[in-house]
Amino acid sequence: MTDPRAMVQTMISLASASLGLVAALAWNEAIKTTLAQLGLGEDLAILGRIATRIGGGAAFEREAEG
Repeated sequence: MTDPRAMVQTMISLASASLGLVAALAWNEAIKTTLAQLGLGEDLAILGRIATRIGGGAAFEREAEG
């Protein structure tokens, strides 16, 4: 028999992951729409080019995978 607490924990984890995905997709669309309204196209890579142009660096740097 399945432990009811484990089932509830699994359901909460799945719901949290689903909400995270929906939020990420919403932000993606919001950013793309804003860029399009500014006449910068819908390419999210342009944000990196803008940061480089104004002298900004990456907020997070990935370590080299070895």
